[in-house]
Amino acid sequence: MTTREFKTVGTAVRRVDADDKLSGRAQFTGDLQVPGMAFCKLVTSPLPHARITRVDASRARALSGVYAVLTSAELVNMETHYGSDKKDRPVIAIDKVRFQGEPVAAVAAIDLATAEAAVELVDVEYEELPTVTGIDEALDPSGEPVHESNVCHEYGYEWGDVDAAFRECDRVFEDTFEFPMVYHYAMEPHTCIVSYEPDRIRLWTSAQHPFLVQAEIARLFGRQLDQVQVVVPFVGGGYGSKSYTKIEPLVTALSREAGRPVRLALSVDEAMRTVRRHAARGTIRTGVMNDGTIVARECTGYVDTGGYTDNGVRVTERFGDRMPGPYSMANVRVKTRGLFTNSTPAGSYRSIGGPQAIWACESQIDVIAHALGMDPFEFRVKNLVREGEEVRRGRRPIEGDLEYALRRVADEFGWNSWRPGPTPPGVKRGIGFACGVTNSGASPTSTSLVRFHADGSATVYIGSAEMGQGSRSVMAQIAAEELRIPYGKVRVVASDTTAVPWDRSTGSSRSTTLMGLAVHDAAIDIRQQLLDLAAEHFEAFPEEIEAEDGRASFKGESVAFAALVRNMFGGSGGELMGRGYVTPKHASGKLRQDTVFWEVSIGAAEGEVDTATGEVRLLRYYSISDPGKAINPKQVEGQDEGAAMQAIGHTFFEEMLYEDGQLLNPNLVDYRVPVFTDLPHEFETVLIESGNGPGPYGAKGVGEGGIVCVAPSVANAIFNATGVRISTLPLTPERVWRALHEAGQEAG
Repeated sequence: MTTREFKTVGTAVRRVDADDKLSGRAQFTGDLQVPGMAFCKLVTSPLPHARITRVDASRARALSGVYAVLTSAELVNMETHYGSDKKDRPVIAIDKVRFQGEPVAAVAAIDLATAEAAVELVDVEYEELPTVTGIDEALDPSGEPVHESNVCHEYGYEWGDVDAAFRECDRVFEDTFEFPMVYHYAMEPHTCIVSYEPDRIRLWTSAQHPFLVQAEIARLFGRQLDQVQVVVPFVGGGYGSKSYTKIEPLVTALSREAGRPVRLALSVDEAMRTVRRHAARGTIRTGVMNDGTIVARECTGYVDTGGYTDNGVRVTERFGDRMPGPYSMANVRVKTRGLFTNSTPAGSYRSIGGPQAIWACESQIDVIAHALGMDPFEFRVKNLVREGEEVRRGRRPIEGDLEYALRRVADEFGWNSWRPGPTPPGVKRGIGFACGVTNSGASPTSTSLVRFHADGSATVYIGSAEMGQGSRSVMAQIAAEELRIPYGKVRVVASDTTAVPWDRSTGSSRSTTLMGLAVHDAAIDIRQQLLDLAAEHFEAFPEEIEAEDGRASFKGESVAFAALVRNMFGGSGGELMGRGYVTPKHASGKLRQDTVFWEVSIGAAEGEVDTATGEVRLLRYYSISDPGKAINPKQVEGQDEGAAMQAIGHTFFEEMLYEDGQLLNPNLVDYRVPVFTDLPHEFETVLIESGNGPGPYGAKGVGEGGIVCVAPSVANAIFNATGVRISTLPLTPERVWRALHEAGQEAG
């Protein structure tokens, strides 16, 4: 057979959900109506840390129109705690509250007005406890612990003789960097509808991981998996905030109590008290020789996981995995700890632990380069891990050429030719660089089913949730490519656990790589069946048949795929079915090593600083994206730029502010997210298609890399402009002005 060029893969096709979303027909969980549905409102704790001494819901239950009130007393004949890493979060608060806003009771009523009135009638009494605020208080053993202790998880690894290596170094640097707690701010807050029935439990929810929610609900309520149905309509953004299980157990328990379907739609205020990103502190000690060789690195880090574990174990580990950076070092020691505090539980957020780790790593890399009198770019190039080397001992080697990628971005950005140019008085301009690698947390387990119909069209069944990232379009492209049919003849059905095969999760840059591989294999399964049917038709060998544009050809003759299917079944109906299984034992052999893939992250920034006000303006930002193979280049660019835009938020102004355990800014007025005017004048994504990923056509994930290098590259640009190093995010005008002012006083 001849070599074939791609027809659908690698092109910017129209999204399969474009018409539904543009017209407003797209259904999100909040748009659904279930007959007999009650409406839920929550009674939440005003205190961040307290024992619950009394809950009296009698007046609320007596209110006309109230179907049920859920408190901890109703959590009978079921498991009471859930969680992705540890089962430590109660369905509703039991005996104690651990953060302001934790649900203590939930009301189901005929309408929202009645539910809101009933909430006011629930009497709760508390015994207030000392509040654990932030990392320092969590490390203080003298206070009242959040759980049995304030340590959620400890992680570490080491290779080489670190202590001896430091003694041999010409210079040793030690610096500490702080990263704030931030909120995902997806357009759609968490929403869930549950119908608890005698023979099954049905959920409609804005979840990223429908099958993990299914398993958790089945465990909590003692059901078989086939008795729990989870349907995920379109999701209005997730970024990790809707990973694993969030409000679903509470709504399920309330539906059981009310004896009818129950709907809970969180407000922004409530969603900000449901999940956030981990705040972090990272201290890096690095030993180097005078020629710029990195000899040893010791990284110590803490992440603030809030009142419950959620995804704190994995974040603690990813923070540690990513902190040393993409550099070749013979001696490394890493220790990280996840800590409980009395604040919103922290979970997954785009590139878990990555922005925190690379903020510290790449800020210090510039500190060292400048102290040694080296160009920060050349210092990085000198120490980069080379292709085929292990970036972490015992893990998958780096597949790509990091030096090539680094030089490519530097050339496109104009690193070596840059000059500051004229600026107004008091305004200084600089450029900065950052480079990191992030290890995907993706579990290599996905399955797909493809049905090829008698009219030559196909339906693809996947478990991935569509959150706006375009997964359905990419899966349709892959299926069309391998089935050799037009893109418009493929339909994708997703995220109903009773209809689609199992997928672990939607997140960690895994969908195109792993679910895409399952779709790819299922489509090839069907194509082989079609070739076998064509071989019978032509009385030839399958390998002699050409397949293209919905037809099979042999020696100048052709037959439509649809005719082959109809001939097989002897009538107008029938269909072929293809299966795709992705496991660590996949036939490609590319999924046997941890991590599934390394995502390369490189950023270059140009900014200017107004020294009178501390305002920083981002003028240009260039980012590298290495998708392996860009199935849909426009979507790859959108993923990378969207990630960078989120990073602009935590770089310049995003921060959840707590005072005495009280969240001060749980709204869009006081918590600012990036808008288009915050974008740089030049905003470029450089695509490098290395073709070395484990996914279809050498693809690998790109959803996380763009977020990790913005903050360090901007801080490095500020340093290059002003000579002032800032080690705490966000880089607000006040923080920058104070740093400039203090530096001026010291220079004095």
